[in-house]
Amino acid sequence: MMMRPALALFSMLVLAGCAAQQPPAPAAPGAPPPSAAAAPARAIDLPRRKIDIAIPAADAEAALRAFRASCPRITWRQDRSGLTLPSDWQAVCRDAETATDAVRFFAEGFEGVVLGDDGAGFATGYFEPEIAASRVRSPGYGVPLYRRPPDLVEVDLGTFRPEWQGRTLRGRLDGRRVVPYYGRAPIDEGVLAGKDLELAWAADPNDAFFLEIQGSGRLRLPNGEIMRIGYDSQNGRDYVAIGRVLVDMGELPKDGVSMASIMAWLRANPDRAEQVRQANPSVVFFRELLGLADDDGPRGALNIPVRPQISVAIDPAFIPYGTPLVAQLDGAAPHLHVAMDTGGAIKGPGRLDIFQGSGTVAGAKAGALASKARVVLLLPRRATARL
Repeated sequence: MMMRPALALFSMLVLAGCAAQQPPAPAAPGAPPPSAAAAPARAIDLPRRKIDIAIPAADAEAALRAFRASCPRITWRQDRSGLTLPSDWQAVCRDAETATDAVRFFAEGFEGVVLGDDGAGFATGYFEPEIAASRVRSPGYGVPLYRRPPDLVEVDLGTFRPEWQGRTLRGRLDGRRVVPYYGRAPIDEGVLAGKDLELAWAADPNDAFFLEIQGSGRLRLPNGEIMRIGYDSQNGRDYVAIGRVLVDMGELPKDGVSMASIMAWLRANPDRAEQVRQANPSVVFFRELLGLADDDGPRGALNIPVRPQISVAIDPAFIPYGTPLVAQLDGAAPHLHVAMDTGGAIKGPGRLDIFQGSGTVAGAKAGALASKARVVLLLPRRATARL
């Protein structure tokens, strides 16, 4: 989605779905067990070729710092894409510790690789919202933000078959059977009430809904303090984009869907807003994030803070976590990023979601970002030699 996952994005998100980021929004939330004949696609199955790539100098120092922060995680994690091994990252991570010239570090330690259709992709943006909330229920604060319920069962399907690696099934026990977990409507109607699962209480149901989509956020408490919360799990139901629901209802034009237009409709139609929100059965559960500095972003899929304009959410079936990558959006200069997050709507080899920061200004930037992109991965030379 970020965690979030997979825990983010609005122009594309409102039609295609997201989660942020974070771990933001979950990767493949609630996916049913695939058949052995329908194994998930991976980068290793796609056409790929090495190319020469110039390293954008403007981003190199910030990207090097983000890459260093990722190293303690990527040097031992198994890569779902099949492109790299943990050992491929160990040498470049050792070099990163002492590197003083960021452009030279990326140029000498990595090679450019494009996947699929010559690196063709699509980029959107996500952010960390700030909403009014309270730690306790009180007048004006009546919308619960829930902790992860203890009866939520998560099944790692990869432990049953290798071709199911990276797929998770979420539900609850009904006797000896695993059944789907409660959707948004029964949760809104109070099926989790009275179980001491309320982490906080939001002032506005629409703000709370969009905070779930982002997968993390800042809660502005009545005394002015800020409480940071992040993705802890999800109910396993597939995400349904309410922007598309409103288009199908004839309430919004297809070319006029944005976070602002959806929010305006929800506020203008309070008697119908709950029904529309409940068209999306996916619910995110949160935990309080402690130990973050004020200028830190939320923790992404690597459980380290994401960084504005540098961190991107990717599909880990195609791009390994920690991968530096160069993305060129339509009409813009190329920029260097680091893959540090994922999200429920971030699917495919060229799909990127770029973290824009926190608050209202970042939200406006995220909502405005929807662009074709060309994506070049920077993979360790040890990995490209093997591939």
